[in-house]
Amino acid sequence: MPELPDVELYLHALRPRILGRALRGVRLASPFVLRSVEPPIEAVAGKDVLAVRRLGKRVVLELDEELFLVVHLMIAGRLQWRKPAEKIPGRIGLAALDFDDGALLLTEASKKKRASLHVCRGESALADHDPGGAEPLQIDYAAFRDALTAKNHTVKRALTDPRILSGIGNAYSDEILHRARLSPLVWTQRLTEAQLRHLHEATSEVLTEWVARLIEQHGADFPEKVSAFRPEMAAHGKYGRPCPVCGDPIQRIVFADRETNYCATCQTGGKLLADRSLSRLLKGDWPRSLEELEALRRS
Repeated sequence: MPELPDVELYLHALRPRILGRALRGVRLASPFVLRSVEPPIEAVAGKDVLAVRRLGKRVVLELDEELFLVVHLMIAGRLQWRKPAEKIPGRIGLAALDFDDGALLLTEASKKKRASLHVCRGESALADHDPGGAEPLQIDYAAFRDALTAKNHTVKRALTDPRILSGIGNAYSDEILHRARLSPLVWTQRLTEAQLRHLHEATSEVLTEWVARLIEQHGADFPEKVSAFRPEMAAHGKYGRPCPVCGDPIQRIVFADRETNYCATCQTGGKLLADRSLSRLLKGDWPRSLEELEALRRS
C-alpha cells in the first residue's frame, strides 16, 4: 500500500501537471470504484484543480465550488500519467481523470478491487474520510507520546493505526522501528520516556528522509513503480539479508496477511519472535485484514 512518502511523491508529481487546470471529466471503467452518489461524478467536469493534498494515505484533489475528489489506493492501486484521452487499461484500469495535457489513470493490479474514488462537497464532508490520526511530521513529542500511550497496543500496531498516526503502514513502520531499535511487539504503555523520545525522532527522520529521497530519485518524472519494497530500506522486505547496522540477518514474523521485518540483534536483544506465539501475544490487538483496519476508524 502506498504510504505517506509514496503519496507525497504522487502529490509532488501531480502538482505541476494538474494544479490550476480544468478537470474535463472522469471516465469510469469499473462501476465499483466510485463509492459515492451525491454529488454525482458529473459535477466535477469543467472544474479547476485548486489544490492537491494528502489525507492520510488518500490523494485529494480540491476543485472549484468546494468539491473534492478523494482517491484511496489501498494495496494495489496506483496512479499513472498518460497522454490525453488515453484508453483505460482493460485488465487493471479503474478510471481516468481527463485534462487537456494528459490523463490521470487509476489502476489496480489485484483481483480484489479495493481502491476507491469518492466525490464530496465541503470541508466537513471531506473530514468524514479522515481516520483522525495525527500527522507524524507535524506532531510534537508531547502529543506523540500521549497519542501512542492513550491505549496499550503493540508499538507496531500503534504506528500503523490510522486513528493514532496518519499515513504510516507496514513498510515504513518496519523502518521506523529499526531506526528506533525497538521490538515491534513491545507494548506502548511499557515504553520508557527515552524510548518514546527516540521513537518520535525516528518517525520524523525516516519519513522526512524517504520523502526527500523519493522526490530526488524521480525528479520531474511521474512515478511509474511505487512499491513498498525498496533496495535502500534497512529492514522491510529484507528477510534473510544482512542488517545494515550489525550485519546479522533480518528476521520476520507473519500474522494473517502481514509480514513484519526486524533485526533481532538491534531490536529485540537477540530474541527471535516466533510466529506460532504471535497470536497469543497479540490476542485481538492486530487487525487480520485491511478491511478490519479501515473499519476501526469508523468504530
